[in-house]
Amino acid sequence: MSRVYVFDHPLIQHKITFIRDKNTGTKDFRELVDEVATLMAYEITRDMPLEETVIETPVAPCRSRVLAGKKVGLIPILRAGLGMVEGILKLIPAAKVGHIGLYRDPHTLKPVEYFAKLPTDIQERDLIVIDPMLATGGSAAAAITALKQRGAKSLKLMCLVAAPEGIELVQKEHPDVDIFVAAVDDCLNDHGYIVPGLGDAGDRLFGTK
Repeated sequence: MSRVYVFDHPLIQHKITFIRDKNTGTKDFRELVDEVATLMAYEITRDMPLEETVIETPVAPCRSRVLAGKKVGLIPILRAGLGMVEGILKLIPAAKVGHIGLYRDPHTLKPVEYFAKLPTDIQERDLIVIDPMLATGGSAAAAITALKQRGAKSLKLMCLVAAPEGIELVQKEHPDVDIFVAAVDDCLNDHGYIVPGLGDAGDRLFGTK
């Protein structure tokens, strides 16, 4: 079973409070999401492998360490996932960014892929799938399935807020994919919104309704 990491860092929890607040406007909401994404990226990359190298400082030769292993790919789920990308790129500027777009079929209520533009070497990268909200889990699970079908082997899921129902579905369908979140909330309401949640992340990021 995949692991669920809930980040309890004080700065993350402080900023999540204002992200949740209905009185937080679009500009501040966008900036806060960006900041939390940076902080979460710091935590999610904690297990990146290192290798030793030798450099010259202005004073003397020095043994030091640099990143080793696979390169990183960021895969935001459109459209709300876009709001977290720049925050992660601040720490991992060399990461490649792909995009997956999904919509819910009104008859089957299942996610349907309508757009995918991905790095050509995703099978060689550590991929971070990004979506602020893990509600039912359907979109995240479908996006991960789509990536695996294209050859991806190393994936993590990064969200701001998750519902237990969404975590359960992703773990059931993708037990090899660890989940990283800033908060796990109570449940979903009858409309599929996370309670207490933060509303519609896409609308709040882009000022739409």
